[in-house]
Amino acid sequence: MIFVTLGSQKFQFDRLLKKLDELIDKGIITDEIFAQIGASTYMPQKYKYTRFMDREEFSKCIENASLIVTHGGTGVIIGAVKKGKKVIAVPRLAKYGEHVDDHQLQLLHQFDELGIICSCYEIDRLDECLNEVRNKTYKPYVSNTQAIIDSIEDFLEMTEKHS
Repeated sequence: MIFVTLGSQKFQFDRLLKKLDELIDKGIITDEIFAQIGASTYMPQKYKYTRFMDREEFSKCIENASLIVTHGGTGVIIGAVKKGKKVIAVPRLAKYGEHVDDHQLQLLHQFDELGIICSCYEIDRLDECLNEVRNKTYKPYVSNTQAIIDSIEDFLEMTEKHS
């Protein structure tokens, strides 16, 4: 199953939902899709969806999915890759009224550097991205929390020595 999640913010992401219907119509997507569409106004025609879900339902969908397709939000991406899921992330863009700015482009460039997801910068390349994730192994997510803690501890030790 492909799980599509668009978050719970006030912005629509109709472009992505329409593209998925189009790819189903063309026979490019044959997998079952379930989508959490949030504030989008477009209602999917070829797959099941809900507007919002609670944490438990969301976790079950992530767990049962073979692929996550999402907007460029950090939380969903990190949560999915931590569970070993393949992710295609499509950035919301301000010019389509999908967000107030294009910060998701910057976030996806950072994820690209880590090599842990497939970033789909152009919606018309979604079919290519679907093919890519089927045939590519991504690097596992490695948290840098411990590295940050170690860096802070090193800094504190250094300042104590110089005090």
